[in-house]
Amino acid sequence: MRFNAIYFLSLSLLLTALCGCKTPKLSEANEQMERGEFFNAAKTYRAVYNKLSPKNERELRGVVAYRLATCYRRLNQAPRASAAYQNAIRYEYPDSMAFYYLGRSLQAEGKYNPAIDAYTAFLEWRPDDALAKEGIRGCRKAIRAKGEPKSRYIVRNAKIFNSQRSDFAPMYLDKTLNTIYFTSSTEKATGTNKSEITGTKKSDIFFSTKNERGEWQRPEPAEGELNTDADEGVVSFSPDGQTMYLTMARRSLNSDTSVEIYTSRRSDASWSAPQKYEITADTLSAYGHPAVSPDGTYLYFCSDMPGGFGGKDIWRINLKSPTGSLENMGEQINTSGDEMFPYVRTDSLLYFSSDGHPGFGGLDLFRATLNSTGQRWSVENMGIPINSPGDDFGITFGEGESGFFSSNRRDARGYDSIYSFELPEIKVTISGYVLDKDEEPVPNAIIRIVGDDGSNQKEIARDDGSFRFRLERGVKYVMKAGAKGYLNVKQEFTSGMEEENADYGVDFILAAINKPQVVENIFYDFDKASLRPESKTALDEMVAILNENPNVTIEMGAHTDRKGSDEYNIELSNRRAKSVVDYLIAAGIDPGRLTWKGYGESTPKRITKRLNREYPQFPEETLLDEAFIESLSPEDQEAADQINRRTEFQVTSIDYEYY
Repeated sequence: MRFNAIYFLSLSLLLTALCGCKTPKLSEANEQMERGEFFNAAKTYRAVYNKLSPKNERELRGVVAYRLATCYRRLNQAPRASAAYQNAIRYEYPDSMAFYYLGRSLQAEGKYNPAIDAYTAFLEWRPDDALAKEGIRGCRKAIRAKGEPKSRYIVRNAKIFNSQRSDFAPMYLDKTLNTIYFTSSTEKATGTNKSEITGTKKSDIFFSTKNERGEWQRPEPAEGELNTDADEGVVSFSPDGQTMYLTMARRSLNSDTSVEIYTSRRSDASWSAPQKYEITADTLSAYGHPAVSPDGTYLYFCSDMPGGFGGKDIWRINLKSPTGSLENMGEQINTSGDEMFPYVRTDSLLYFSSDGHPGFGGLDLFRATLNSTGQRWSVENMGIPINSPGDDFGITFGEGESGFFSSNRRDARGYDSIYSFELPEIKVTISGYVLDKDEEPVPNAIIRIVGDDGSNQKEIARDDGSFRFRLERGVKYVMKAGAKGYLNVKQEFTSGMEEENADYGVDFILAAINKPQVVENIFYDFDKASLRPESKTALDEMVAILNENPNVTIEMGAHTDRKGSDEYNIELSNRRAKSVVDYLIAAGIDPGRLTWKGYGESTPKRITKRLNREYPQFPEETLLDEAFIESLSPEDQEAADQINRRTEFQVTSIDYEYY
């Protein structure tokens, strides 16, 4: 599409006629819009538009529709703005910005594909426009987000704070988190006149406190001389809660509305009359949305003053030595769009709202993190459900990842409401049991867990052998369990980084010092002493136990079943026991700590509680000797022989000294 120079010339003449028109309604609408009285101007333009002929006054209808759309856009009434911009385009309004703002309005409605079409049409005129490109990126991000998991934030309407009008920009008074202030245009606000800009009463500052049960109470107007018949709102406080910084919009009949930052002092619960805080001598620029840093050094604010990156930028000034300290927060924070409502959580953590960074529509909330060198900000969209197609702004944090923010989501009138948010803590735990080889609880077992994050925890297992520890995500832990009369066991574990609750399980099986301990899952080739490959896991665990208990010496014993001669079984089991010792020596265990012995069939196994649970046909304490086995069925005989074929170790001393 191309601009038509002749059409523009005729439009220019038309606008001249429009501005000079003596029709009271039309001249009144123009004057109202020039003063920023968007609510009144919208009503007037709507009346003018309806009187114009769709057939004979198409060009004028397009102009009025565009101006009407601008009023609706400034009132945050996205559905009405979209319809009016579409009317302007239908009547061939030639300014390409109609397509851009149509895209913005459709995006604010959550109509992302039509919004992309509108942005794309705009880019045919202005191929390099950064905001339109960011709008398309934001729409595509929102479309993708519909098929992706939401963030873990839980968002709820904070009904106790909200009225039938706009309620927004909450801020805690101090670190006690027991009092919160916010801005409201509720009918309870000061005065009787409605704002020509919004159609509601002019905003006042309200506050709410918690009762003894920690419940928020019904809001009340701020006490003292703070609220007037002007617009007050968007507050921040000095760290001691004694000084309030606030935005005030003052208007006189002979000038446009001036938005500036004021201060007020608190005496008990009463606030003094606001006094203007001079940032610069520039009287043409707007200054608002104050935010004091946690240490009280800096005042952050937004302004359209010269020297920014376009639209409204976030700036800061040093409150302790303001001369020469004025500083724009830079291009990593600010864009050619609007950046507003800063909130400073720490020196390296800044929250703000923007329509210039890719978002889901309207203003989105962003988190900016300063890197360790202090040279670069990393900006991240806070995602759904914190952000929505509407305007999301004015965040404040209480305890941990919880607090309040403002949004006009799902409100076609464009009214704001306060919402609470919280990020539930991810609970990562590890639990299990400390048992002996017979799967019985080990009395007074002690478990220690040390993380590479410096954490160190200790717990005594419960009577049933159970234990549980809280963990952090992405930490490597070393866990050790031990008890008097048992060998220590160590395990290593790394917790995952998944953003969800998790309970990991690990059991410790401790070997008693005073009796032989079966080493499970050691296998030999049939009728040979050579170890099978599947024995490696069990043998490596044996190596780990010996390394964890360096003062222990053991005898490795091998046992056979009743089949074959005594001499053969002794010789075979002796070779098998030695093959295990050879493996341990090859793995680095000092040979002086190891002996071996083949027992053949001379030491049949006695049924323990664990074996009884596994083989209930054999009563507990039964000795699986040859006489008993021969009384069994063939199937049970094979099971008994299998139990007798085993490899064990027995602790022989606990005071070995390694040289």
